[in-house]
Amino acid sequence: MAAPLDTFPNPRPDRDYDIDIRCPEFTSMCPKTGLPDFGEIRIQYVPDQTCLELKALKYYLLDYRNQGIFYEAATNKILDDLVQACHPRRMTVTGAFTARGGITTTVVATHPSR
Repeated sequence: MAAPLDTFPNPRPDRDYDIDIRCPEFTSMCPKTGLPDFGEIRIQYVPDQTCLELKALKYYLLDYRNQGIFYEAATNKILDDLVQACHPRRMTVTGAFTARGGITTTVVATHPSR
């Protein structure tokens, strides 16, 4: 079960402003090999009524450490969960994963969908 996400009231809901969160130590497991995958998760969003609370976000992301999940699924699940938690005006989650076998992968998921 994933750690719960928490929010707090947006101090300026009348204004559009950008929040940029970087999680450079993201880890998950390859579902095919069971080997660890490493990368950076970047969350960019314009809040509406609530903002993401960072300590809860940290624990939520740590729960991926033992999950066998493909990069594409992880990035899209993170976006879905964060949108459900804070209902932002706009949000983009980028998963930039480190090289494995000489190949790097970056996955970008956006809300609302383009």
